[in-house]
Amino acid sequence: MAAAPNNEGKTIPPSGAGAAAAGGENASTLAAEAGAANESVAASEPGGAGPTGGAKSQGAGAPKSPGLDWFNLFVANIQTGFGPFIAVYLSSQSWTQTSIGLALSIGTVSSMASQVPAGALVDAIPNKTRVAAFSVIVFTISALMFAIHPIRLLVYLAEILHGISSCTLGPAIAAMSLVIAGRYGMGVRLGRNARYAAIGNGMGAALMGACGQYVSERAVFYLTAALTLPALFALLPLRKSAVAGTELRPAPRKAGESRVRGLRVLADKRLLIFCVCGMLFTFANAPTLMLVSGTLTAKGSNPSLLIAACIVLPQIIVALASPTVGLFSERYGRRIVLTIGFAMLPLRCMIFAVTQNPWVLVAAQVFDGIAGACFGIMVPLIVSDVAGGSGHFNLSLGAVGFGIGIGSTLSTPAAGWMADHEGTRLAFFALAAIGIAAVIMARVMPETRPQPEAAGSHGARAGA
Repeated sequence: MAAAPNNEGKTIPPSGAGAAAAGGENASTLAAEAGAANESVAASEPGGAGPTGGAKSQGAGAPKSPGLDWFNLFVANIQTGFGPFIAVYLSSQSWTQTSIGLALSIGTVSSMASQVPAGALVDAIPNKTRVAAFSVIVFTISALMFAIHPIRLLVYLAEILHGISSCTLGPAIAAMSLVIAGRYGMGVRLGRNARYAAIGNGMGAALMGACGQYVSERAVFYLTAALTLPALFALLPLRKSAVAGTELRPAPRKAGESRVRGLRVLADKRLLIFCVCGMLFTFANAPTLMLVSGTLTAKGSNPSLLIAACIVLPQIIVALASPTVGLFSERYGRRIVLTIGFAMLPLRCMIFAVTQNPWVLVAAQVFDGIAGACFGIMVPLIVSDVAGGSGHFNLSLGAVGFGIGIGSTLSTPAAGWMADHEGTRLAFFALAAIGIAAVIMARVMPETRPQPEAAGSHGARAGA
């Protein structure tokens, strides 16, 4: 998802009954209200089309799409293969740490450089499944390049291809969600996306870890390539339903009109404030697991087990909480959800700063799961609120992703330097302070949730 870059293995998501099970009776009520909102908007549009310009709204059933659920799960499996397993594999091939770092940096730079152009490309292609399929096929090629012959040229090229395709895949998933669910069902749909992505991350980590342990490190990448096949099959039911209507495509430029005029949405105050929020949050969040890993290695008797628990526990929380977070945001708004998620970060950093008890450190990762669920859903949701009807949704998503990526890229060396020179405790206090700044910015940001009542009355007046 232009998923927000995260160094902690979180997240960039079957039925309404499943969502209700996650959130109890409140979830059922919220789902019904989200469906009613979709129906209201659909009724206000000419011909009964929703704001996406695609298929007619399906009410509470609009966010349901088993094909997209399965696609999120399998894509998360695939992405797991490109995580820490690359460093382990290249180390087994006698690569030095410097060479490994260079290869990973090439992938990071290519991803950063591709964020905005990839978003513009996804906007320009009406059938979003084609973009998603292309991205998955490129993943297959990248995985095979790692597995077959890991010489420097092929590894560097594989990293570049993976970075670029990641930047097209995240926006493609967000765009398919917007087309299928509509702007007023987007929160519910993104909650499902996040749930299935979290399950896929957990399954992928277990599969890849077992494969690396009992077969070989090279086999991990063959397995990654094989897992792209079910992801492609999951796209087949979406070929006709995930086609963007005219409202989701960039409007054709008029004669003499400046190209920049069509990109005014990027200067929207709400989008700019949210971009700063995301940059601050990611700057404070990205290096925390790296610093905690050092503490656990020094203090824990089973550091590998404890670090694995730090990664898996947030995924469990994300899988459990994401549908309810999406439903909650539809009823109470985006800003409160963003504030709650951001508030978990300074709380977690303060715990890390005042204790070195390994099990307390692991337990504090529950807050990381809550923050991951909130932020992971709010990124595409808030961008869809602001830019969903402009024809530049994915371009805007790429711009926000670029800002978030800057925060992630700069934070790790900065936090590492502070931990080396001033101590880990002071580093955590500094990250907590930056997290508090992100909370303040979230409170300053205007609410972006669309008002279906206003949209319905506007449509009624237009019809009269």
